[in-house]
Amino acid sequence: MPKSSLINRLLPTLQCLGIIGAGLMYAITLKYFVFPSTVILTGFEGIAAASSYYFDDPSLFLWIYAIAQTLLLIFAFLKISKTFAFRTFLTVGTVTAALVFLPEMEFASPEPQNERIILVLFGGILAGLSKAMALRLRGSVGDEDILAAWFAMKYLKPVGRIGIAAGAVSTTYGVALELIKSGEIEQAVNTLMYTAIFIFASAETLNNFFRKFKLVVLTAFAKDYKPIGDAIVESTPHRTYTVQDAVGGFSEEPVQLVRTIVTHEELPQVLDAIRSRSPDAFWFHHDIEGISNRYHIEPIG
Repeated sequence: MPKSSLINRLLPTLQCLGIIGAGLMYAITLKYFVFPSTVILTGFEGIAAASSYYFDDPSLFLWIYAIAQTLLLIFAFLKISKTFAFRTFLTVGTVTAALVFLPEMEFASPEPQNERIILVLFGGILAGLSKAMALRLRGSVGDEDILAAWFAMKYLKPVGRIGIAAGAVSTTYGVALELIKSGEIEQAVNTLMYTAIFIFASAETLNNFFRKFKLVVLTAFAKDYKPIGDAIVESTPHRTYTVQDAVGGFSEEPVQLVRTIVTHEELPQVLDAIRSRSPDAFWFHHDIEGISNRYHIEPIG
């Protein structure tokens, strides 16, 4: 059997193993970094965490988490894709099992005067990496990432934005419970500050490592546009380009400008194709915000 055929056959299995790995990383983040520092997560996870902190009952998180994820998995199956829903189910199942069976350990002291900020920052980075890893493998770690995947497909916006919006709702709920429980405004504000750091660290990490919905305009020019155009179509068959005639300001020779819009995820392969087909071409690119909903991006699932 050819090596490429064997890799293609094994690829779905390897991707599922990667999805399980993302779920395990996320469970480690929750158990060893998030819960000890008592920050509030985003979405239904945040509501579950805040409720468990208020009642001092860790099992309450698992119950609320399991019910919410079941409903969101149904939404993913109906609105996104079966593949996405199945792979998200794998991560959610891994997170649930790992939270039950992972041993108790302490990496840093959670008191504010000690290493709480280290737990919060490192936890935010690990959470963002877990989410990005799962999304790149056509799944998610569940919760608001399911809504983020649907929102990004519909409105072509970075997935991390939904995390921040969901965090605002869950944080308000969690801070209110903290205020009721302690009766101290200082304690509630302290929780709010650490939670904000965690949410933004997680969202920024996610957006930096998962760039499927971040867009760039690529401009390349040479004396003949055809090799550049062929490179774009060859590397991204679902993309097109526009051609504009121009004149070099120094040489006063005619040149042709080629422009296309691609995602950050597609950009490296397009540039490799241009270098191969038109090595003398000059090119540059820049990020853009806002684009017609008619622009096609392959669904996550």
